[in-house]
Amino acid sequence: MPSPSANTVVLKPSEVTPACAWELADILHRAGLPAGAFNLVNGDGRTLGPVLVDGADAVSFTGSPGVGRTILERSVARMTRVQLELGGKNPLVVLDDADLDLAVEVALQGAFYSTGQRCTATSRIIVDRRVHDAFVERLVAKMSALRVGDPLEAATDIGPVVSEPQLAKDLHYVTVARDEGAELAFGGGRLDRDGYFLEPTLFVGTSNTMRINRDEVFGPVACVIPADGLDHAISIANDSEHALSSGIVTRGLAAAEIFRRRSRAGLVMVNAPTAGIDYHVPFGGRGPSGYGGREQGSAAVEFFTEGKTTYINHGITG
Repeated sequence: MPSPSANTVVLKPSEVTPACAWELADILHRAGLPAGAFNLVNGDGRTLGPVLVDGADAVSFTGSPGVGRTILERSVARMTRVQLELGGKNPLVVLDDADLDLAVEVALQGAFYSTGQRCTATSRIIVDRRVHDAFVERLVAKMSALRVGDPLEAATDIGPVVSEPQLAKDLHYVTVARDEGAELAFGGGRLDRDGYFLEPTLFVGTSNTMRINRDEVFGPVACVIPADGLDHAISIANDSEHALSSGIVTRGLAAAEIFRRRSRAGLVMVNAPTAGIDYHVPFGGRGPSGYGGREQGSAAVEFFTEGKTTYINHGITG
């Protein structure tokens, strides 16, 4: 039977804030978790990270590809097992046979909910030219109805960006997109209120060669890329160093199956947002989007345990 790995470090800086981490630690303590099974250590990653990585038997990290590579290089030297969940530049393909109302809702949720601050967020919306204009018109109408504000308010659809540096990064990429010739269809500006609030932002007239479609922004910013049919859309979707999540909206079973098989992403969604996940199934990407064993479900059990094989010959009597 597998036994728990010792000294396993789980680093999730992009998902766990200090407040919710303390709450989680308190819940686990009050639930009776044995001392030492879960340890919460706060500190600057540049200082604390090497100490944790060097003292661990296994490291699970969620964050940027750059930091992930550093952790991997450091861990390989010690032959430490590593699980990395890194960046994404996730495509959503909308075919000409799609239910456009469904396609708009899927794109809206995937790109802008959680302020776009999800590694699986939709950032490249690849739309068949035959429905491009109708799709964009409906999406912009839906975006204009989104309510940006205090995330604790029930009426709020989109909360603030996580920090001032992140807001500055988002606004920088808005400028980059405009400089590259992208057309701003909606949003693009900081809202005049206390906090780091950015309008949900959509660009059209973009291509896959633009930086806005190559780099992970990690904010409520998405771009529409026109495509000429399924094959062209798949080639655009796969033309990225990232391969975390992808999606397609179509009424055609054959098209959905072709996309499922040919997409390079570790996660494929059909008629559903790229950011939708189920914690019972494996989660992860390929290339700079992920490395090592998958997260969640049975894959997580395999990573966080050590297998041991024992042979016992006959002759034991006591």
